[in-house]
Amino acid sequence: MSSRPAPDRSCATAPYRGRIAPSPTGWLHAGHARTFTVAWRRARDAGGNCILRMEDLDTARCKPEYFTGAYDDLAWLGLDWSEGPDTGGPHAPYTQSERLGIYQSLWTALRDTGCIYPSPHSRKDVRDALSAPHDNGGEAVFPPSLRPPAGTGLNTPEPGCVNWRFRVPDHRVVRFTDGRCGDTAYTAGSDFGDFIVWRKDGFPSYEFAVVVDDHLMGITEVVRGEDLLLSTARQLLLYEALGWTAPAWYHCELVRDAQGRRLAKRTDAQSLRAIRMAGADPCALHKRLFAPQV
Repeated sequence: MSSRPAPDRSCATAPYRGRIAPSPTGWLHAGHARTFTVAWRRARDAGGNCILRMEDLDTARCKPEYFTGAYDDLAWLGLDWSEGPDTGGPHAPYTQSERLGIYQSLWTALRDTGCIYPSPHSRKDVRDALSAPHDNGGEAVFPPSLRPPAGTGLNTPEPGCVNWRFRVPDHRVVRFTDGRCGDTAYTAGSDFGDFIVWRKDGFPSYEFAVVVDDHLMGITEVVRGEDLLLSTARQLLLYEALGWTAPAWYHCELVRDAQGRRLAKRTDAQSLRAIRMAGADPCALHKRLFAPQV
């Protein structure tokens, strides 16, 4: 059940701070168990803190039972956290839906950089505008032809009921070193295009919210699944635009089913809830998840 040793931060100015960040949009599964355990252990191995953050901005899919289920699953796994917001006590989780004012103030700061713009275009507009359609992870790469002139939106006081996108520097190679995957690089405008930072429903996107939270919460290393490697490239551009230092990264191998498909919340077969209700021993699950791959 061990993971690769956490980075040596003895010379760093800040102690190690990690996070466990479930999204209560469904039941957690075995993949979450491995990722969250790695995050928890890396924080402990480094003598640092691990916080809990509920990423509940997908209001259409988040449900109270998934909040409760996440707490129960984490307790069953033997994981805990060391910090929460002052209003909720020392061990309460941070909850993104309670931080909307913070996100909007940082949206203003990002708007002032000129890096974002209002984008009224639908997914169909994007598909129709692509002369040679291609996608990455099912999402079409936003075409530069749909960008407004530079400076559009600078005088807009609030996001309003429209998506806001980050204007990526086309052809720029975004490089980073991951703690497990090593040197990694993606090309802006090719591997990914202008991405949404604020949604027309009045909420920040995942990319923007986690950058704001990880920075303000002083996270020194982000541990998550390797399906989010491409997100790291996008988020590094946000860190740069806001003048912030990015954390270290560690992307865990995904847990897959017998057919080689990565686990998903919509399938209950390997949900931690189902595993718990079947009377499984968490130690046995840990041994299976962290057994050497052959």
